[in-house]
Amino acid sequence: MGRFQPFHNGHLELIQHIDRTFHPDELLVGIGSAQTSHTLRDPFTAGERFEMITRALAAERFEGYWPIPIPDLDRHAVWVAHVRSLLPRFEQVYSNDPLTVHLFQTAGYEVPRLPFFNRGQYEGTEVRRRMAQGEPWEALVPVAVRVFLEEINGVERVRWLAGSPEAARLARGDHAPAGAPLRPAPSIDEPQKGK
Repeated sequence: MGRFQPFHNGHLELIQHIDRTFHPDELLVGIGSAQTSHTLRDPFTAGERFEMITRALAAERFEGYWPIPIPDLDRHAVWVAHVRSLLPRFEQVYSNDPLTVHLFQTAGYEVPRLPFFNRGQYEGTEVRRRMAQGEPWEALVPVAVRVFLEEINGVERVRWLAGSPEAARLARGDHAPAGAPLRPAPSIDEPQKGK
């Protein structure tokens, strides 16, 4: 389970590790924060993240995986039940997020300890930072994801979000109330002011 903003090489290496180590018959890939997009922290939609995962795993010839969008529920006490209601039955949970690990272990699920892979570079925050600042990011994601991000002008979206008043406000720590919408990014065909 992860946000996959975007799906990067660390995610791919983790899925390869899970496949080699645990040999699951099927792997449900939970796309967390599925309701969130077009923010600097979560620039891509659940559908776009679904496509990134699908393309990257298909390119690696993975079979038996199922990406499933999972919207957040801001009530941690009932979150595991929320996830169970959205997914087919499952026995193990794979995550490195401490809260996710705690909640699922408390609910009786096995949550094996997982390694991080090249954590300093293979982080969504670092990939998005490089995109926003015009630094090389392409080597941090699978080729199939790079091609997809180029198709949807994903880097331009991240750069636009990084320069938006909303991004500046959030960088200052001025967080909107929970659920408050941010101004959506312009469509790809819509000219931007000052460009």
